[in-house]
Amino acid sequence: MNITVVCPHCIKVNRIPKKEQYRKANCGHCKKSLLDSAPIEVDASKLDFFLANSDIPVVVDFWAPWCGPCLQMAPAFKEVSLAMALEVQLLKVDTQEHSNLGGRYMIQSIPTLVIFKDAQEKTRVSGALSSGRLESWIRQNI
Repeated sequence: MNITVVCPHCIKVNRIPKKEQYRKANCGHCKKSLLDSAPIEVDASKLDFFLANSDIPVVVDFWAPWCGPCLQMAPAFKEVSLAMALEVQLLKVDTQEHSNLGGRYMIQSIPTLVIFKDAQEKTRVSGALSSGRLESWIRQNI
């Protein structure tokens, strides 16, 4: 069985074998590692592309550069992104720059984290989380 994932580097779609764990997985286009998956800043078109082309759940951090808790959570979000590569894809939306996305998803406070599966919102949580709490929340909801 294969899964479809979007390369975090070149934003191209890849089909890879589904495994419990990956020791190595490279993009068929840019050849970079799919396991080196730091959170990706996205706009509306990139967000829609990831949601439409990812078989793995997509976790979106709606944040803003002036938000203290958002900045405080950023290292934990990156840590979890690298730890859970190819289990989930972590994306970031700057709601100051892309206010249309904040409106589309009815973001009332930031940071707000939303888990999407099959391009549909599954759940959300507001407020900064530590890496341990973030990973636990994601695992409980995927």
